[in-house]
Amino acid sequence: MSLSLRGLLVGRPVANREAEGRKLNVLTGLPAMGLDGLGSAAYGPEAALTILAVTGSAGLGAIGPITWVILVLLAILFFSYWQTIAAYPNNGGSYIVAKDNLGIHAGLLAAAALMVDYMLNVAVGISAGVGALTSAIPVLHAATLWLCLGILAAVTLMNLRGTRESGVAWAVPTYLFVASLGGVLAWGVYEVMASGGQPHPVVRPPEIGKATGALTLWLLLRAFASGCTAMTGVEAVSNGVNAFRDPKVRHAHGTLAAIVIILGLLLLGIAHVAQAYGVMAMDQTKEGYQSVLSQIVGAVYGRGWFYFVTIGSILAVLCLSANTSFVDFPRLCHLVAEDGFLPRPFAVPGRRLVYSVGILFLAGGAAGLLTAFGGITDRLIPLFAVGAFLSFTLSQAGMAAHWWAALSGRRKPDEGSSQHSTGLDRAKLVINGLGAVATGLALAVILAAKFLEGAWLTVLVVPCTIALLRAVRRYYDGIDRQILRDRHRRIDLRRHTPPVVLVPIKRWDRLARKALEYALRLSPDVTALHVMALEGPDAEDHQQTLRTEWQECVEEPARQSGLPPPRLEFVRSEFRSMTAPLLRTIQDVQRRSPGRPVTVILPELVDGRWWGYLMHVNRERRLRARLLRDAPNVVVSSVPWQLQAARPEQAIAEEEPSRAPA
Repeated sequence: MSLSLRGLLVGRPVANREAEGRKLNVLTGLPAMGLDGLGSAAYGPEAALTILAVTGSAGLGAIGPITWVILVLLAILFFSYWQTIAAYPNNGGSYIVAKDNLGIHAGLLAAAALMVDYMLNVAVGISAGVGALTSAIPVLHAATLWLCLGILAAVTLMNLRGTRESGVAWAVPTYLFVASLGGVLAWGVYEVMASGGQPHPVVRPPEIGKATGALTLWLLLRAFASGCTAMTGVEAVSNGVNAFRDPKVRHAHGTLAAIVIILGLLLLGIAHVAQAYGVMAMDQTKEGYQSVLSQIVGAVYGRGWFYFVTIGSILAVLCLSANTSFVDFPRLCHLVAEDGFLPRPFAVPGRRLVYSVGILFLAGGAAGLLTAFGGITDRLIPLFAVGAFLSFTLSQAGMAAHWWAALSGRRKPDEGSSQHSTGLDRAKLVINGLGAVATGLALAVILAAKFLEGAWLTVLVVPCTIALLRAVRRYYDGIDRQILRDRHRRIDLRRHTPPVVLVPIKRWDRLARKALEYALRLSPDVTALHVMALEGPDAEDHQQTLRTEWQECVEEPARQSGLPPPRLEFVRSEFRSMTAPLLRTIQDVQRRSPGRPVTVILPELVDGRWWGYLMHVNRERRLRARLLRDAPNVVVSSVPWQLQAARPEQAIAEEEPSRAPA
């Protein structure tokens, strides 16, 4: 069996029965869903230090307290989402939780916020990864955008191959990142302790610039708002519980715990080592840029081989952190599409049991963001945390409402909580309530601090996204009102009048003969329609030749068989279009024979080769589309003539390779 280009790039089709074997455990779940959270350790602290840079060395003293506040908020989110996974084992993302407990309006707000956040996560992760690459290899700085787009294409292709494949593929860089960066930070902390807080850097970081601003409360709030981007991947596991193998809750809990613990240790280590070694953020748009992690690794270890291994793993994880969005965004779109708020192709699994339409849509949106902002992380960061913390807040508020309803008797106990006492339910209410308040306050700070820096764009995009979702739902509701009306009405079997059949033909040939033979099987009332002057005023007219062939090959055999001969009509098209003459003919038939069905049989050449479409005018395809849209109560059928022998066995083998003959 020949291997198609699609098969080579994406892989063979996956059968439904293989779904369970393609799901995740903790080891594959961490790379598949944890890269966003782990990768944010690289740009979250740097984003905070970028704000603090205007205060000079005084800003370094503030990064520690800011990090501790972020860690407290991270712990609250961990316990909150732990409960969400147990209560919603079939995907407990913000959309489902908010919709079930706060109503459809809150659900759509959460869905829109998550969609924006996932798209921004792809752009930010890849741009931050390329920033790490250009730190190690400055000559590549001029190609930042093209590197971003190339990495985006590679991540998209891998995710089109399947969730498990991406989790396995990203496992090596993920665990290498944890081991190498974790080792550097652990050694750095040891050096700080051994030197009494005055370590000697192997490669001295660039000098911290002079202070151009004061360390005010407002500046600290802005730094906190930027640092909060380090938590944007925490919700990923709760949004994709169905991606885990049974027992789903246990594997999801294990993955969530691993993500939060590793992320917390990395954030704490980065803040401590950066403060001790005097590492401050630099301007990414300028030559000689060094990321915070590049400075830390150089200061602790130097620029030897291990530096490049560590920076390479950071680059890989940052670029691949987009994978979290590629896992969760299509699943979110699937849920929203099932409720009728997104086009239905988003709800259909593709060739590899992933939601391919959602993956491609996400890739297109991220490519647009990267192009618009030049692939520069600092330009994207202000847009980033708003959607994440809005979805955090709605999810936690929804879970608080969930527990409140259970305590007040308005909701039956969940599968995961039926055996728990009322006291434990109260504790869960407190945890989720605290999470809602904490993330709500953080959201307010982020909005206030980042609004003028670019967060206003997110605030504008989210309502526009909601409006678009509602427009899609109105469209589907309108369709349902039309096609579901009188659906219980019984079919009318009183009239069996055969249809009037129209067959457009260009000349008398094997294709026209095949179409006419099929038409005569449907009805004795058949008219062939030859549209003249389709090739322009100078084209040769074969009207008389066609009449002669028609009499000999059609009319005489029909009379000999006792059938009424099909009619042949000629119409001229002044504007070289088949559509208008055929539509006028259909109108004339419907006026002469009101109530009778009309069927149009289109003879059509079929060339399976990719370049065959370029070799033909393809009027039949365009004509079919116009008739289906503009001809009322008309059935359109195609009678094909394959230029190559049909190969159904090969087509079956390509679509269902497991059923192909040995």
